[in-house]
Order: sequence, then structure tokens, then C-alpha cells
Amino acid sequence: MSANIFFSVGEPSGDQHAARMVSQILALDSTIQVRGFGGQAMRDAGCHLDRDLTQHAVVGLIEVIPKLREFFRFADEAEEIFRQGNVDAVVLVDFPGFNWHIAKRAKKYGIPVYYYCPPQLWAWGGWRIKKMKRSVDHVLAVLPVEKDYFEGHGVPTTFVGHPFFDAVECHPLDHQLLDRFRDINLCGEHLVAVLPGSREHEVHSNWPLMLEAIRRLHRTNPRTRFLVAAYRDRQCIWCRDQMTEEDQDLPIEFFVDRTSEVVEAARCAMMVSGSVSLELMARRTPAAVIYRVGRVLHTVGKHVVRLDSITLPNLMSDRKVFPEMVSVGKTEPAIDFLTQSIHAMLNDHFYFQGMLESLDRLREQYAQPGASQRAAEFIHRQLSGVDGMPEKRENLSDLSRRAA
Repeated sequence: MSANIFFSVGEPSGDQHAARMVSQILALDSTIQVRGFGGQAMRDAGCHLDRDLTQHAVVGLIEVIPKLREFFRFADEAEEIFRQGNVDAVVLVDFPGFNWHIAKRAKKYGIPVYYYCPPQLWAWGGWRIKKMKRSVDHVLAVLPVEKDYFEGHGVPTTFVGHPFFDAVECHPLDHQLLDRFRDINLCGEHLVAVLPGSREHEVHSNWPLMLEAIRRLHRTNPRTRFLVAAYRDRQCIWCRDQMTEEDQDLPIEFFVDRTSEVVEAARCAMMVSGSVSLELMARRTPAAVIYRVGRVLHTVGKHVVRLDSITLPNLMSDRKVFPEMVSVGKTEPAIDFLTQSIHAMLNDHFYFQGMLESLDRLREQYAQPGASQRAAEFIHRQLSGVDGMPEKRENLSDLSRRAA
């Protein structure tokens, strides 16, 4: 009988990571059945999608509260699948607020739970480590600090590397578009990537600041073009709609699903904090990082976040490779930060070269592809009964009846 794996993935970036892992699992054994919650990338990779959870991605308590009833209904749907007794392993990818419930319900039926791209408890939410120990059998860590942290707290952990570097290596680039970008560079014009985020609230909060920074940069750097990489069509349309009649002469181009090409071609970038910072690191593109939050979330965050950086490459380094800023309250300081940071990257040769050298050191140390394959091989070994794990859960029907 073939094995059955249930994935639970809620973030757009997690959908991409899980999709590559699903592809690797099916390449190892095409008889394995993969289903669960995720997004279109997972569906395309061969996962039977019970629900597109990426359409419901939220961040922060204020955004979660209105959707609590909906998320509990989704968790009930997953439990019904577990109750039927046809799931041999559950793989969680990020999205901890929801995935804790999936893990708890899976353990209720004796199903082993693996956490790939685990929540950053080492940075915030350390009180949840007990929950991790109770509900997760093994962590597949994507950062070295995660392995040290989770193993130090008694959670079995294997470091597999970060899947974003797989995305960089495997992503087929549109070379026709890249050639056009190179022609622009050859004409003496700089390209600046603008990454307004992958979630709706991120785009709505940060794009107005970025647009104002673009206006100011255009006045001081008239031979610079701005390439806006939107994650979804509706986000691209919304960004365009925020532009006034006076903005129509700004040298801005909008793209959807062309983030890699934009990052590859740009001299530098202004971006919303997120895991895409790893792609900028891998593609050797310096960036100024911003994240705008409300006062309530910022106040709460100061009490739970134990780090002095919001950017992954900065956390992986002993220095601030990317300048960054959390924006709260008045927008002027954030606009000034973006304007001044990008202006320096465009005009200060020694500053820019220093950023490139720091990125080169980080790339050499951490930007190694193969995480998706290593994670898939680990899960496959567990399902095959290697490393001391049973081939099948014993007394599954009895566990299901007791849990029901």
C-alpha cells in the first residue's frame, strides 16, 4: 500500500517551498499520495489540494481575530481527513498560528508530524517551545540557528538548508526580458527593483511609502528606472491605481510573477521585509528593507521579539548587510530612509561595493541549494521505516476510534 502525506501550508512563499518538496517526494516514489492545504504551486506539483489556504494568509493578532471561526473550520476539515485513517505523515510548512492546531489534531490520531520551515521561536514566541515538543516529532530546519535552538530544547532536528536557494537555482528566467533590462543598463540607466510584499496588507501599508520615495529619487536620479514586482495581478492593479496624474511620467514598470528577473537585473532594491530577502542575497542584489506596522502590533512585538533585525540575511551575518527600518506612526521617516538608502546605493561606489562584498561572504557560506531534496529524502526514509521508524503506524484503526 502506498504512503499518504498530508501537507498544511498557508503562506504564498510556503506554497512554493512545499511544491518543490512535493516534486522531490514524487520523484523518489511515484506511488506516494500527497494531499492537503496549500496553494496553486503545490497543485501543479502533484498535490491533491483539499483547500487553497494561501488565499487566507494573515499576519498579526488583529488580522487573525476576524478569521478565527474560518480557520477552526479548516482545522475541522483536516481532522476529518485524519479520522478516516488514510494519512501516514503530516508535513507542516511555516504558518504556525494555524499549523499548531493541525499538529495537535494529527497527534490525536497518532500521525507523525514533521515541521519544515518551522516558526522562528528562537526570535519570538519562545514560550511555544513546549507546544512544539508536544505536537511535532521532528523539525526540518532551514537555518543553522534553528537546529541549535530546537535541539537545545529537546526537539529532534535535522538541518536541510533553506529552500529559497533551490528556487533561485531552479527558477527558469525569462531571458528575453533580461536582455531588455541589460539594454537599459548599457544605455547608462540604473534599474531599481521595488518589492511591495506578497500579502495584501503588506502591499497596502508599504507601497504608498515606496511610491513617494520613487518620486523623490526620480528628481535626484532622473536616469534611474523602477521595476515593481507584484506577487498577484490584483496587487499590481492596486499599486497602479494609487498613482496620480502627475505620476504618469515616472519611469516605473509593473510586473507580475517576474520577481526573479527583476531582482537579477536590478542594481539594488527597496523591499518589504520577507523571505524574498534570501533571493536578493543569492542574486547579489543589495536592498533597503522596510516593514510598516500599526502601533498596537509594534507595541506587542517589542515585548515578544528578541532580535534586533527583521531581515534574514542580517540575522545570518554579524553585521547589518541590508539597511532596514520598521515604520510606525508618521510615514516621513520611512520615506526618507528609503530615499536616502537607495540614493547611496546608486551614487556611493565604496558603500555599494562594501555591500556586495558582504553579500558575497554570506552567499558562499549559506546559499547552497538542495534543501528540497534533502527534506524529501528525510520524509521518504521515515515512511520507508528507515532510521528506526516503523513502516506503518500500528493499530491505526484503534487510534482513530479512540480519538473519534
